[in-house]
Amino acid sequence: MAGFLNVYTISIFVALGGSLFGFDIASISGVVGTEQYMKFYGNPLGVTQGAITSSMAVGSVVGALSSSFVGDKFSRKQSIQAGTVLWCIGATIQATSNGVPMLIAGRAIAGLCIGLTSALYYIEYACSFINSEVAFRIPWALQIVPAIILLIGLFWFPYSPRWLGSVDRWDEALRVIAFLRTSNKDTNDPRVLAEFREIEEQIRSEYEESSNSYRELFSKKIRQRLFLSMAVQVWSQLAGMNVMMYYTVYVLQSAGIAHARLLVSFQFVVDVIMTIPCLLWTDKWGRRPSLMVGSIFMALWFYIIGGLLVRYGQPNPVTNQPYTWIIVGHRAASGTILAWWAPISWLYPTEVAPVRVRAKSVALATAANWAANFALGFAVPPMLRSISWRMFFIFGSFNIAAFIHVLFALPDTKQRTLEEMDEIFEHGQPLWKTFVAKGGTDRLDKLAKEIEMGTVDAAQPGLITPGSFFSCCPSMFGNK
Repeated sequence: MAGFLNVYTISIFVALGGSLFGFDIASISGVVGTEQYMKFYGNPLGVTQGAITSSMAVGSVVGALSSSFVGDKFSRKQSIQAGTVLWCIGATIQATSNGVPMLIAGRAIAGLCIGLTSALYYIEYACSFINSEVAFRIPWALQIVPAIILLIGLFWFPYSPRWLGSVDRWDEALRVIAFLRTSNKDTNDPRVLAEFREIEEQIRSEYEESSNSYRELFSKKIRQRLFLSMAVQVWSQLAGMNVMMYYTVYVLQSAGIAHARLLVSFQFVVDVIMTIPCLLWTDKWGRRPSLMVGSIFMALWFYIIGGLLVRYGQPNPVTNQPYTWIIVGHRAASGTILAWWAPISWLYPTEVAPVRVRAKSVALATAANWAANFALGFAVPPMLRSISWRMFFIFGSFNIAAFIHVLFALPDTKQRTLEEMDEIFEHGQPLWKTFVAKGGTDRLDKLAKEIEMGTVDAAQPGLITPGSFFSCCPSMFGNK
């Protein structure tokens, strides 16, 4: 139980890094509809609002691309800590901004953190009643709080055992695995030794190939995984939910829904709560079914909203608003839109790439995500004013395309270790067919049993001699 708690405690805490993106969504969507924000920044519409929102994604692309170098050299732990510092700087600039250019700069700097690492909800609603600039400055400033908590807390958290192994710190790697998997930190536990041996042998075999990691990243063996990882990340943005959450208040206001800002705050709370069963379901049912079911429901959601807007909507007589199409006097249609406005792509890229190119593969996949986020964040405000309800049909069609792609091209990686990815992608069958390990049993369980019975020697630190990785790959790690 203690090992179980160790894993989930670390995962939940480090998830604060990813939640910073949620804080960013909340901090923008909660204020863009307020009179105070519109008055101070000159009622930004269309392209101007798109530039403000998407500037965060520009920084995220840069941060994501740099994460591979920083992560390989300094570890994911220290990369996240560096990102939290950038986040605090960006949030401070946003909270003290004196105009649109400074606001964009602050969001771009904060985006570096999100790309490098990759609540507020009711605070913004309460602040919206303050008749001053404080209404948007307080929510932006409060983004610093989770970043500081994450920065300080990480000092007490362990490094990744795979990263420790990649820099020849095998004793520490074994202790970390024991800490994560057992209640008494037993480094002689068969399951611990089995996992350690898997990691050790996989890293050794990978680095002994002595290949150029950039060339290998686009080799025939790896590029399929890279492109699939990038595709999953891009589809997650083209699905529309992330970018539309920035502009939820616009959609609800155009649908004639009263108290839109309060309902947006409530929606964020629902999203957080629903994340828990979604994560549990994903790990039980698999990544592939989750992506397909999600795509179908998202497509249905967008088609229904678009259909209701075109059936019951009319042109907006007020020209200086973010939306040009509104629903007036149809409470049933407005209520239906509200009911449908409710929550893998980040799991998949980290699971499918070999250790030696993993950081670079994940960096490119994440950069693809933020590039798509930038394009959509920039485009949605002008689209709301130019094509109005048609935009929802476009996003619905993107989801149908994503469903088809996942159906035929994505293998499931549920409950498989990083060391099993070669078998999953190279077992000779179409990728959409579920991979079944030889013997139909978990490899780690089988190895642990063999170690316990004494038929296989227990792996101990030192199987790989110090410096062997660096003699193979000096360009990656230098003289460290």
